[in-house]
Amino acid sequence: MATRFVPIDRDTPLLLPPNLRDWVPADHLVHFILDAVDALDLRQVRVNTRGTGSEQYPPHLLLGLLIYSYATGTFGSRRIEQSTYDSVPVRLLTADTHPDHDTLCTFRRENQALLTESFVKVLQLARQLKVLKFGQLTVAADGTKVLANASKHSAVSYQRAGEMIEQLELEVKQLLAKAEQADATPLQDGLTIPGEIIRRQERKAALAQARAEIEARAQARYAAQLAEHEAKLAERAAKKERGEKVGGQPPQAPTPEPDAKEQYNFTDAESRIMKAGSGNHFEQSYNAQAAVEVESRLIVGERVSQSPNDKAELVPTLASVPAEAGDLAVALVDSGFFSAAAVQQIEQTAAGKATGTTVYAAVEKTGHHRSVADLEKQPDPEAPAPGASMIEVMRHRLKTSGGKQLYKLRQQTVEPVFGIIKSVLGFRQFRLRGRQRVSLEWTLVCLAYNLKRLHRLGAGLKLAGAA
Repeated sequence: MATRFVPIDRDTPLLLPPNLRDWVPADHLVHFILDAVDALDLRQVRVNTRGTGSEQYPPHLLLGLLIYSYATGTFGSRRIEQSTYDSVPVRLLTADTHPDHDTLCTFRRENQALLTESFVKVLQLARQLKVLKFGQLTVAADGTKVLANASKHSAVSYQRAGEMIEQLELEVKQLLAKAEQADATPLQDGLTIPGEIIRRQERKAALAQARAEIEARAQARYAAQLAEHEAKLAERAAKKERGEKVGGQPPQAPTPEPDAKEQYNFTDAESRIMKAGSGNHFEQSYNAQAAVEVESRLIVGERVSQSPNDKAELVPTLASVPAEAGDLAVALVDSGFFSAAAVQQIEQTAAGKATGTTVYAAVEKTGHHRSVADLEKQPDPEAPAPGASMIEVMRHRLKTSGGKQLYKLRQQTVEPVFGIIKSVLGFRQFRLRGRQRVSLEWTLVCLAYNLKRLHRLGAGLKLAGAA
């Protein structure tokens, strides 16, 4: 018996115009994003209201296109434009229109307020759909290094900039002396002495600006470190007055001088050289922070930092959780976030009253291997004495059975989210430059992740039922 094949005909035109919705499965992500974006309030969007110029694409179309593209691993504006021709779900989303890459770039760049508000609105939507629980939240916070849109080879250190300035000054003097010599050896074809002098003067000005920026950073850092230094000295003095033993050497006073190895990047001056991977190499990066709710795995707080470590990030990262997401009950962070002053600021108001938030932070690095003694059931340790240091209090919290169970949630909550963003979505490098625009893009990434997560949790069916 002859094999029967499905007939394929690419030349006969369709008798009736197709409905693109029929070409995409009913449970596809694009349907959920269309419904979710339609439910958002887009009055914050910037549009041309003068009635002049070319026709504009509706804000909900451009926002939905950006969110869907980031949720499916397409980040460049030119690639997004191309997907309006190549991708059936995108053609459905754009109603078979094709916004160009410049329109997409402008919309993304000029609507930070809209993206921030949309991030909060999606969290409210998650609460309405009962995916994000009402009441007090338990969140795990962490940071991850994301590459800047700049090469580390475009950076210069403070010391090297000074050496290059001296070299350029010497070369300018040599060129001026050469110009005064009538019988001087001519330059190579296409080069002129005035042009070479101007080129070196411009380079010298750029290097001087780099050194000035590094010096300004050092002054700002010195002011913050000086206050911390004085607080440590006051604490040591108070212990001596109480007759307590004060161990160790007095803390070293900070210096306002910049580090000779501190870097300035000419492509993105606000990015920083940071340790990457296992700490064996350095990359030009930003520190992307996220606070993730432990049950839903939704990102409820996000921000971008220039700090190469998380030592000063606890307070601002937890402050990025909007009130609309719910009250913060428990915060889980690793040892890199811990400082006594930051924990106290989170847990107490300026008047000394409890805020209702409890921080669980490792105060030292521990191995993953558990001994036989660790497997045995043990009673909770005695509470620390009144007046104990924050380190002692935190150690006790993490040794209690309740503290151990809570802290286990940290690693299985926030780290998988970063893994999904980097490995599944494929977002490993910012496309924009400057901290403000990078923060905008990180908000868009977190917004896209949240909507994809909601779709994964079946929020699309709940949203359709509510409608």
